Amino acid sequence: ELRHRASPWQRNLGYPLAMLGLLALTGISLLIVCFHVLELLLDDAAMPRGMEDASLGQVSFSIFGSFGAALQVVLIFYLMVSSVVGFYSSPLFTRLLPERQDTPLTKIIGNCVSLLVLSSALPVFSRTLGITRFDLLGDFGRFNWLGNFYIVFLYNMGFAGLTTLCLVKRVSWAVQAELIRAFGEDR
Repeated sequence: ELRHRASPWQRNLGYPLAMLGLLALTGISLLIVCFHVLELLLDDAAMPRGMEDASLGQVSFSIFGSFGAALQVVLIFYLMVSSVVGFYSSPLFTRLLPERQDTPLTKIIGNCVSLLVLSSALPVFSRTLGITRFDLLGDFGRFNWLGNFYIVFLYNMGFAGLTTLCLVKRVSWAVQAELIRAFGEDR
């Protein structure tokens, strides 16, 4: 119903641009993770450990300067939003979604706890994937398991594999469905 009420500009320009933006952000994060996997294989310095010497403002946290830092911020925000959407889309937690004007206090508390856990895990998540090397005002680099090559490598490979699978599934199935509809084979 919302799609039918959308304006032609929204249907023909807004939705495709939003989809291309999401695909671009997913592709960029996937490329960064793949480069991080290569860095992990070639150099021990790519491990997400704490930084003792680098002070804020003295060392650039991105090889691309200001553009790279802005891209990191956008990617971290994208990962935050996608993890919240993925959390509430999972079958186990769909019942936790708040309802307008009818959300009990226990459900509000559950939502607050869930969002707090997700936001607390975001710095470790982005650091483990190699999206940023910034400590994000915490000592997240001091976790012992962040120094374990196998855990970090498998985490990165799992993210890359599952993201690729999701991209292929979503894009190829959407293209297949559109081609079937265009050729009239759906009838």
